[in-house]
Amino acid sequence: MPITVTLDVMLARRKMRGKELAERIGMTEQNLSLLRSGKVKGVRFETLARICAELDCQPADLLSYEPDEA
Repeated sequence: MPITVTLDVMLARRKMRGKELAERIGMTEQNLSLLRSGKVKGVRFETLARICAELDCQPADLLSYEPDEA
């Protein structure tokens, strides 16, 4: 998949644990963990907006595009 989730990097920069972020945005730790690992097929814009608001960042700070080399 050419989209990589870099949420862990932003959490480290903000010195915040995933558990704390999950509580603040009203998401289960399990669902946040799936998002962090990139094992989800999609994310709602509302969820992305809540994460960005809590981490004071832009969506591009959480996702990166790395094209497949074919």
